Amino acid sequence: MSMIRDLRAVVRPALRPTLRRSTTTYEYEPARAPHPTSAIVDCAVYRDGVRHDDATDLRSALDAVRAGRTGAQCDGSDGFVWIGLHEPTEQEFAGIAEEFDLHPLAVEDAVHAHQRPKLERYDNSLFAVFKTIRYVEHAELTSTSEVVESGEVMVFTGRYFVITVRHGGHGSLRALRHRLEDDPELLAKGPSAVLHAIADRVVDDYLAVSEAVQDDIDEVEIDVFSAHNGKTSRGGDAGRIYQLKREVLEFKRAVSPLLRPMQLLGERPMRLIDPEIQKYFRDVADHVARVHEQVTGFDDLLNSILQANLAQATVVQNEDMRKITAWAAILAVPTMITGVYGMNFKHMPELGWTYSYPVVLASILAICYAIHRGFRRNGWL
Repeated sequence: MSMIRDLRAVVRPALRPTLRRSTTTYEYEPARAPHPTSAIVDCAVYRDGVRHDDATDLRSALDAVRAGRTGAQCDGSDGFVWIGLHEPTEQEFAGIAEEFDLHPLAVEDAVHAHQRPKLERYDNSLFAVFKTIRYVEHAELTSTSEVVESGEVMVFTGRYFVITVRHGGHGSLRALRHRLEDDPELLAKGPSAVLHAIADRVVDDYLAVSEAVQDDIDEVEIDVFSAHNGKTSRGGDAGRIYQLKREVLEFKRAVSPLLRPMQLLGERPMRLIDPEIQKYFRDVADHVARVHEQVTGFDDLLNSILQANLAQATVVQNEDMRKITAWAAILAVPTMITGVYGMNFKHMPELGWTYSYPVVLASILAICYAIHRGFRRNGWL
């Protein structure tokens, strides 16, 4: 246990992003391949947790690992190779797939991306797909704001190899690789330690993004239920709420499918997973479950906020209709009276009376005032 007692501390401290409105320092590091025509970002051999740079290319790295293998252990005692790629093409990945005898279906998923988070077991390898999530900072949430940006990391894990395939502009594993290299005892546990570190890193990012999305939801909720200049909201926030709901849905698609794979890695013995590393997958599964509950709650809360916003808009429209109806009723009085006396009949006694004009005007004003007062008393005006 002493060998991996600092497992969590090694992977997390410098990797958890700080997501604050004005001081965000979220890692965004594009891949930099050694050669412009290669998708390989990094390739190294590790023995007893120590990186060996004597292998100058992929072929020499494979030869070095195979030459040092003495058994079928999965703990990295005989060494393993870690190959990192960024958005490889079919031609670029074909040679690697053949060398490691990767399953064609998994290779197709790794090359074309846009896969659902999952864990697949093959004869000589595990294939895991993770959706990476990055929070997109914005000065103000609008109906077109991008809140979360997603990418993908695929991990092939075997007895003597780890192959990571990354898609998207964020989620670089360079810092993670360097941090693992700083702890040889942990890295000596082999490919399963790398798989756990990647899973833990991805889920930690979920937790940070979840906190930032919670702030956006709180902001929208306050705007909807707070009075603007003493008036009820007229539904102008519906666009923002709907856009935020779409972004939360994208977040949910990354989190929900990952829960079962993490539970399997933590509960079922697997020959490619070191037993001492396996127990730490349970902690990752717990964190995924926590984020899943939060994201599900976000979805339900946004539904309630959207319904409340639409209800407020309906109330405002009803109030406007009542006001229009009240004023129409008031204006009907002078319209009716002036219409009667505008018919120009010859025998209308009131037309010959000296005080007809002031009396009619006074009557119109009195009736309109009485109607107006009645509507004000009933809350229509």
